[in-house]
Amino acid sequence: MSSSNMNTALSTHTPGQSRYGTLALALRDRILQGEWAPGDVIPAESALAQSYGVALGTIRQALSLLVEDGVLQRRHGKGTFVTKGVDGASMMRFFRFRGVEGGHSKTPQSRILNSRLRSATAHEAHAFALPQGAQVLQFERLRSLDLEPCLLETIVLPLPLFGALADSDTEAWDDLLYPMYQQRCGVVIQKTQDSLSFSQLNATQAKRLKLPAAHPCVLVDRQAFDIAGHCVELRTTRGDAFAFKYTAQLH
Repeated sequence: MSSSNMNTALSTHTPGQSRYGTLALALRDRILQGEWAPGDVIPAESALAQSYGVALGTIRQALSLLVEDGVLQRRHGKGTFVTKGVDGASMMRFFRFRGVEGGHSKTPQSRILNSRLRSATAHEAHAFALPQGAQVLQFERLRSLDLEPCLLETIVLPLPLFGALADSDTEAWDDLLYPMYQQRCGVVIQKTQDSLSFSQLNATQAKRLKLPAAHPCVLVDRQAFDIAGHCVELRTTRGDAFAFKYTAQLH
């Protein structure tokens, strides 16, 4: 982006919006357009301040907004980087399983049980900002540790964003979905929002998890968002309630 274009972007900010807020939007735009890829280090604060013709304090405030939003990450002594997104193993933090201690769990093995294309429900269309009648990809996934099933997931993705997956062989899918989303569909999962509740497994779900029918389970309903803040995945995970683990830190 040329210096004149940068200054134009700042001079046309929305009334009432701070200068550093406008600058943050301009920097986010450059990331969304692919100028800096996930994992890339962005230019030094002094260089950005000079190119935009703003004070160093203004650029630091703009970068702080993007760090708070999870778009950027600061690494002491190394610089500021575009976030690589989250991986797919974080769901395990809610459960205790043999061989899994604290946050240092091994990656579970994954098996896609079924997949299909269907019309989005009203809730899904709203979450994904899809038009009425749009299609989604839904699949069920069983996650296991040492060949023992531990989590059963139902995952819904919007089309055509994930069309590359809809046309692919599920047996060739990776154990971790989020890096695969990025590699095959160009979608970076920047953050997730999980809500927990409790229920019971029906006969089919219980059989897949090798548990008795009506066994208590934890439901983890997840919304995953891309770097632009759009919801791009809805996921429901079921796991043994007796293996449930939840830790909260209050400061």
